[in-house]
Amino acid sequence: MKLQTVHYAELNARQQESYNFQKVSGVLADYGFTTIRLTDDWQGADFIAQHIDGEQFLKVQLKGRCTLAKKYMNKDLYICFQDRGVWYLAPHDELLAWVQQNMNIINTESWRTAGLYSFPRLSAALKWYLESYRIGAAQPSASADVPSTPSSFQVSG
Repeated sequence: MKLQTVHYAELNARQQESYNFQKVSGVLADYGFTTIRLTDDWQGADFIAQHIDGEQFLKVQLKGRCTLAKKYMNKDLYICFQDRGVWYLAPHDELLAWVQQNMNIINTESWRTAGLYSFPRLSAALKWYLESYRIGAAQPSASADVPSTPSSFQVSG
């Protein structure tokens, strides 16, 4: 049987979520985490990341891009997303606090009416802030060789 890579843009929303979960699970495995996908959001989380030390459990909301939402506030959630092949795992409330201080999302129509804001692309300032929450290495395409992985990343809390 010949396997062929899929084109992300051709997947439906549910397939994209499954694809992203599998991709980030592989990245998190390099840091000693196993992942448990939840069938329904639990306390805002799409999945739980459990570290091999048995002490770290992260509630993670998986997104296709950087998204902040009022409904995720005060839930001890991490937001996980990729931008241009780079994965990020950041504490939602810390990221939101920084964005509120340094960007103008609270005055946007989306934040005021829907209680959320997503970034189609990361600005240079946001990339700078998120650098300590970057996990894995950039993956330019699904057929590229497996990239090397940084030895550590920042998990607060």
